[in-house]
Parts: sequence; structure tokens; C-alpha cells
Amino acid sequence: MHLFFLDESGTVIPKNKKHTKYFIIGGVIIPEIHWYEIYKKLRDIKKQYKINSEIKWRYFSPNNQEQENGMKHLSFDVRNEVREKLYNVITSYKSIKVISTITDIEEAYKLPYINNQDDLYWYSYKQTLERFQYYLQDLSRESGAEFNGLIIIDNRLSCDDDKLRNLHYKVMITDKENYSQFNNLIEGLFIAPSHLSVGIQFADLVAGAIFRKYEKNDSKYYDKIKKSIRNKNGNILGYGIVEFPKK
Repeated sequence: MHLFFLDESGTVIPKNKKHTKYFIIGGVIIPEIHWYEIYKKLRDIKKQYKINSEIKWRYFSPNNQEQENGMKHLSFDVRNEVREKLYNVITSYKSIKVISTITDIEEAYKLPYINNQDDLYWYSYKQTLERFQYYLQDLSRESGAEFNGLIIIDNRLSCDDDKLRNLHYKVMITDKENYSQFNNLIEGLFIAPSHLSVGIQFADLVAGAIFRKYEKNDSKYYDKIKKSIRNKNGNILGYGIVEFPKK
């Protein structure tokens, strides 16, 4: 079983409102056999640096002194040291993979079927969902044994979570031409608060690194996870990194 943890970076707001250029859904695929090891490594890093909160991308900012930030007692250099160790946890396993969708918000709103922020979020999510299914198909074909997966995503407002959960269910049971068949996905969508999910905290780090590369043209942190991004014959684009809409 493969667990696909998802989080987001950037803003999804109504058309013609001020927004970031990109919206990112980033995810990390962790085989269940490694989940407990990942849990222990995250726990040990937090214990070493006396971090008493969840891990969030924004908490690494040198100016972030939010009350909830369990790293505010650490200097910027030490925060970066922590971040480096967390990225090393991801990249130390060949079987852990990263998949992310990068949505150009302005270009997406030009599409006839993207009319509001719900549409924008859904189609960004759907691209990511499809790549996870393709990844499981590839694993199954290459190994001769079937691999299945679950999706766990960070919670948002309850009304948004309900919409996404229902849309996820509908696309899972759709049997139409030109639609992906999600035969390797088990059950519906699991939604969890990030502070209770080890995997979502790593997904947040992934989404933050990819957002910074695209939004700020700074690939410093993206380069640290690049070797874990799903690829095919060395090609990342379209496999581990999905640009939406397609150029």
C-alpha cells in the first residue's frame, strides 16, 4: 500500500482578484512499510531541536514568530539545518516519490471550464490524482504484482472538504471515455489536520519548495527534493511535475 499525502501552497481566490501567480498542490508518496520509520525520524528531529509544534513551511521564515511556531526559539541558520534534515528523510528512500501540480492561475481562468476557485482547486487536484494512479499502474506493471494507494490531504474549511470529498467520489466511480480509471485507489479521500499527520507535514515542505521555485524563481529547496520527483527515463515534466494548463 502506498500513502499519498497532499498539501497546497499559494492562494486560490475568485477570478480577477489579486492572487499569487501559481497555485501548488504538492504530495509525497510513502509506502506503508516505511511510514513508521518516517514517523520516528520526524519525532527524533523534533526532539533534538526541542520543536513542540507541527512542521510548516512558513515556520522556517526568519521573521516568523507566530505563537504556534515551535521553531521560533531557533535561529534562521538552525531552522535551515532542520529543514535540510527533513528533506534528507524524504530523499533517503528510493521508494518515496514526489508528485506535484503547478497551476498558472491566470492561464487556468482562461479555460472555459474554470469559472471559480472551486473549479481551479478541483482541476489542480485531479491532475495530481491522475499522476498518482499512473504511478501505481507503472509499479504494478513493472513488478507483476498489484500496488494500491490511499490519498490523505490536509483539511480546509469543512464546506470545502465536503465538496472535494464528493467530487473525489464521483470521479472514482465514473466510467466514461476520456476519463482516467482509478482502479488502484482504495476507498475515498481521507482528510486530516496537518498537525495530526506525519505525511502531510512532509507534503507541506514539498509544496513550499516547489512553490518557491515557480513563484520566486528560487530553486534552492526544490533542488534538495528533485531526485525524489517521479520521472520516466529522466523526464520529470508530465510525470512528477504537472503544469496546468499545459503550455
